Amino acid sequence: MAKVTGYPAYAKFLMGSPSKIRPVADLVRNKAYPEVMAILDNMPHKGARLIRKVVMSAAANALNQNRKLGEDMLYVKELRIDDGPRMRRVWFRARGRADMLVKQMCHISVVVDEVAKAEA
Repeated sequence: MAKVTGYPAYAKFLMGSPSKIRPVADLVRNKAYPEVMAILDNMPHKGARLIRKVVMSAAANALNQNRKLGEDMLYVKELRIDDGPRMRRVWFRARGRADMLVKQMCHISVVVDEVAKAEA
């Protein structure tokens, strides 16, 4: 695994389909932290709530490193939505038949970094 530059945060085994969360992630990738939070606060999607928590965690990791950073100096450098394991449940149907109910999970990885490093 490559060395991560910036301030990472991860959330694993979240109940949500990666295909439904990725379009929300595409809206906020490579944007400033205050703008990302404004976008995610005003979206009704479940994926927006999940991504918001992880972005806030990554920003807290950056702000607590004693580097005199402010929230306006951060941006979302990397945002990945990866597939997680699938839970399979039996869904009983008529006439003694059964279907498989597949519940998908995802992993969210966020890296925030300083704006000054991005411009250099």
